[in-house]
Amino acid sequence: MFMKNWHDDSVTISNECPWLDDSNDAMIIAQQLNIPFQAIDLSADYKTRIVDYMFAEYERGRTPNPDVLCNREIKFDIFLNAALKLGADYVATGHYARRGEVDVNGKKVYQLLAGKDNNKDQSYFLCQLTQAQLSKALFPIGELTKPEVRAIAKEINLATAEKKDSQGLCFIGKVHLPDFLQQQLKPKSGNVVEIPATSPAFVNRFDSADLKNSTAPYSLSPTLGTLVGEHKGAHYYTIGQRRGLNIGGHEKPLFVIGTDTAENVIYMGMGEDHPGLYRKGLFIPAVDEHWIREDLRLAIGESANYMARIRYRQKLEPCTLHKKEEGLYIVFNVPQRGITPGQFAAWYRDDELVGSGVIN
Repeated sequence: MFMKNWHDDSVTISNECPWLDDSNDAMIIAQQLNIPFQAIDLSADYKTRIVDYMFAEYERGRTPNPDVLCNREIKFDIFLNAALKLGADYVATGHYARRGEVDVNGKKVYQLLAGKDNNKDQSYFLCQLTQAQLSKALFPIGELTKPEVRAIAKEINLATAEKKDSQGLCFIGKVHLPDFLQQQLKPKSGNVVEIPATSPAFVNRFDSADLKNSTAPYSLSPTLGTLVGEHKGAHYYTIGQRRGLNIGGHEKPLFVIGTDTAENVIYMGMGEDHPGLYRKGLFIPAVDEHWIREDLRLAIGESANYMARIRYRQKLEPCTLHKKEEGLYIVFNVPQRGITPGQFAAWYRDDELVGSGVIN
């Protein structure tokens, strides 16, 4: 089954993996394997659940992860239900991840495990799945490496054996993000303010007795820095971004360290080691907290040590989870670069992804 999620080619970089090529490839493979093929159009649901959400998040100055949402809302919800209605028992996808099972008090509990290929592990993109969704999911290539998958495809002469890896938004292809966002979020010029590394905003920051204030984003204002240029809209930029502002005359590159969409101001810091790029912790509101392993959910007042990542491909970092009434605080052993509101933090025990949540 192939799902079509997009109709608007005006913002896709068309020769980079458009949906039509993918659909044709899937149909050719189905013919080669002599299995039925069906295409399903989910573009209306995709617009409502993914695209509209993306616009709303960017407008708030947050950076969403559409691939994580696509798996939760489309692939393992609407698409899965359509497959089950056709009589399917499971949905098998090409994610480099694995499903495990454990017995907890006589009840079968599903595990989401990292793929065996460390270079391609995609468990992070599945971090919002539920027990019900995992029970109907299969990940047949999770035990293989990418070169092994390509070798098998080549051996049996599959048409896609040499096809490039897909990139861009989930089942849309590569999108030119500024053009995409400008469909709804109009350009609006504002100030770019550079904050020096010596600013008091970054001094004596972390206090384990005050998790709320010491894991919050830095409190930045134009009075703390120098006006260095103009931008076309704070909602187009994200924490850690380097390209797209074209501000020269600096000894080292400038990076976005903060955005204020209400006042339409972007804050920059000079150099990879600028303290504004690094934070010791983050907060996930209770409503955005998600445990794949409900049996391991922390009770209010409890803490636990885990390994976590705040973006795909980032190496796992040791941290402590602190559960409070308002939500979950994640405090890292070492400050992390580019903690970004709207993105997902996912925590692991060994190679099992236990839970995740939206960074506030």
